Amino acid sequence: MKPNLPVLNAILIGISLAIIIVGFVLMIGEPSTSTYNPDIFSIRRITVGPMISLFGFVCMIAAILYKRHNKQ
Repeated sequence: MKPNLPVLNAILIGISLAIIIVGFVLMIGEPSTSTYNPDIFSIRRITVGPMISLFGFVCMIAAILYKRHNKQ
């Protein structure tokens, strides 16, 4: 049995929100204090995290706009 459309959209939105949260969690870390902290320029914080968050936002837009086609 297929879930009806609002339930499917809600599931897709929830998955997209989880992807966005994972991206933001990857971006957090120790802040740069008065001394230089090279960790603020790590690949995880400036490349991987934002790309995962961007992917989550694109998935969120697709989940909101998703409409199942009925073949009848």
